[in-house]
Amino acid sequence: MDRNTLIAFLLIALVLIITPFYLEQFAPAPQESTTQTIQKETKKEPEERSATPVRPKVQEEPGEQEALAPFTATDITEVPETIINVQNDLFTAVVSSRNGGSFISYSLKKYAMQDTLPVELISNYNKNNLLISVTSLDGDPFVLNNSWQFLGSETNIDASVRTQTLRFSTVLFGRTITKTLSFHPGAYQIDVEVDLSAISDELSQRVFRLSWNGGLPPTEKDLKGDIFYFKAYVYQGGEIDDDTKIKKDEAPLRKMPGETAWVAVRTKYFMSALIPKEPAVGAEVSGKKVDGIPLYNVALKQESNKKQEVTLYFGPLEYRRVKALGVDLEKTMTFGWTIIRPISRMVLALLVYLHKIIPNYGVILILFSIMVKLVVYPLTKKSYLSTQKMQAIQPKVAALKEKYKKDPQKLNKATMDLYKEYGVNPLGGCLPMLLQMPLLIALFQVFRSTIELRGAPFVLWIKDLSAPDTLVVIGGFPINVLPLLMLITMLLQQKMTPTQAPGQQKSMMYVMNFVFLFIFYRLPSGLNLYYTLFNVLTILQQKLLSSQPIITEPVKKNKNKKPHRKK
Repeated sequence: MDRNTLIAFLLIALVLIITPFYLEQFAPAPQESTTQTIQKETKKEPEERSATPVRPKVQEEPGEQEALAPFTATDITEVPETIINVQNDLFTAVVSSRNGGSFISYSLKKYAMQDTLPVELISNYNKNNLLISVTSLDGDPFVLNNSWQFLGSETNIDASVRTQTLRFSTVLFGRTITKTLSFHPGAYQIDVEVDLSAISDELSQRVFRLSWNGGLPPTEKDLKGDIFYFKAYVYQGGEIDDDTKIKKDEAPLRKMPGETAWVAVRTKYFMSALIPKEPAVGAEVSGKKVDGIPLYNVALKQESNKKQEVTLYFGPLEYRRVKALGVDLEKTMTFGWTIIRPISRMVLALLVYLHKIIPNYGVILILFSIMVKLVVYPLTKKSYLSTQKMQAIQPKVAALKEKYKKDPQKLNKATMDLYKEYGVNPLGGCLPMLLQMPLLIALFQVFRSTIELRGAPFVLWIKDLSAPDTLVVIGGFPINVLPLLMLITMLLQQKMTPTQAPGQQKSMMYVMNFVFLFIFYRLPSGLNLYYTLFNVLTILQQKLLSSQPIITEPVKKNKNKKPHRKK
């Protein structure tokens, strides 16, 4: 391996090192103790509420910038809270009549926490969801929270077979307003219809706000890695605004006028999004940190002079489901740089498709690595032969260095002429690896942040291909097996590749193997499994190609006579 090849390897390592820092975080270490605390907080039972009539009161909203005035007794009738249990084939929910229908529990049947209990997306911090608030003509703000009546008798609803609707009503300014929630079979979408048309002429600018407050709770064992993905989004004019950042434990209220296609909050694997049937007239977003957890509030501002229909998508960030909504909500998903995203989506689609046939993503990765190796085999073969030629002409290169040691310009020209004469590409040995870089980065994105790979086991100790394959923790340090196996394959590869590089370059090449170990050590085990298998296949390929003769005659002579082959 010559100097140019070594430089190319250093550039590859630099890209691999920079990529995680581009993501602002590099495979964070598990924060198990803190995570367990948060999960226990998330699983707390709903706070007890009095069943007796309560006078409407103001809720202190996280990030609220205005003092909200309470209703008076003449504004609205006081009613007790009603609890309704709802389920379909994907989730089980508990809905309160507060806020005209809000979730006090929402657990997913197909996804589990580390303790095998279903994922719960409602915590004590976001129970004040689907809240409606208005401002009167006098400038008095009102929150429509405690005084809704459930217009039904059945409190155990099953939407697994057909759509089921919950209807609520309240009275403001002596007029009735309504809100309905519709649940559908096989869907995480809940239709929300709000009708404030009866009081529209009493409202400032004839608008109201429908908000989701308190974000979503963390669900992963690796709390730090989960929190990294916590964000709030506003989609206006075909562009995503995710610039709301919580600094010094608070993100001030941002009022964003203009046609709004949707607003959303997300964690690493889950999302709550409000998608109006007709574009909203504006959006608001704010947030704050509570117990170290970033909690975002998002709201749609909608016209009150007619019924407004909004779809709440409340569930996992499954690419197929999210894209099927047809509103570009999939743009919130993390697939890497713009140039990498198509590759990431293609890789995910292929893996998901193969999973329908082979129910083990580890086995799929083995097949995937074989497929990639077959595709790049012609290129890697040419690269290997080019490397061998490079080694064969090293004595001639050394002679040129000695001849032109006082004239670097002539040395460079003579060296390039020599490479051209023998058909040698000095960077040929690195080209296959460079071409694999986009694929490796795409695999990194897919295994790190797509829910389809969340908790996907392989065999033995590899329980989750989206996380490091920690076999045991010794003194607080995780022992991850696959990166160590990958290091062994890299050392074997290097040993099988003959080189006439000086001792310093040889040492640098060995050091590079350990640099790669450091880079890959905390990456998802699925990525390490793929790369280790790819190295094993490369070793087998090298053994096969090493038995083939290498052309050592100049290219120009090959045109006129049969080449001499060195065995």
